[in-house]
Amino acid sequence: MVHPAVLNSAVVGIPHEEWGEAVHAEVVLRAGSEVTVDALLAHVKERIGSFKAPKSIVFVDQLPTSVVGKVLRREVREKYWTGRNRSIS
Repeated sequence: MVHPAVLNSAVVGIPHEEWGEAVHAEVVLRAGSEVTVDALLAHVKERIGSFKAPKSIVFVDQLPTSVVGKVLRREVREKYWTGRNRSIS
């Protein structure tokens, strides 16, 4: 997500009762920056379109990263899928 308030983000699929999976983003804001979920969603929808935009956004203090600083999306995804089977019907 390219937004002046966003320092880092991870976009993953999380469980959704109706669709099987839904696009979800975890976002780390820059120090001293503020933005609402609605404003950030509107920004993303304007840039990439509504159908590609995350259905939910959560602000977090930090994202899990590798020793070289790459976001470990697998770890972000695992917390939502723990104890659940991945199945899209």
